[in-house]
Amino acid sequence: MANQDEVRPLTFNLGSAEKLSDGIGHCFVVCGEEIAIFRQRDGRIFAVQNRCPHKNGPLSEGISGDGKVVCPLHSHKFDLSSGKGGEPRECLKTYAVRVFNGEILLSFPTGDAAAPEPECAARHA
Repeated sequence: MANQDEVRPLTFNLGSAEKLSDGIGHCFVVCGEEIAIFRQRDGRIFAVQNRCPHKNGPLSEGISGDGKVVCPLHSHKFDLSSGKGGEPRECLKTYAVRVFNGEILLSFPTGDAAAPEPECAARHA
């Protein structure tokens, strides 16, 4: 039986995975947050916050490949799996995403589960 204090993520169906093109980002708005979804050429799918923490650039418009995305405004690189950028304490919020029965399913954290990782806390202050 689940603990009443346990926080469960919300799951959103973002539609058909067929609309995802390899290497091209797509922006979705979920619970008021812009989320960039990327499908790599090897089939892996990633979801991160759409706005770059440095200059607020739209990451969904950046170049992606090899599990990374490059911000279109200032060329900072971010790892799509961990969210980590090239500078200390510069990282993106990441989201669990998968394809099930041809549909893109995004897990959106709620409550304490939405808190940033400690090394990323400074950008959320």
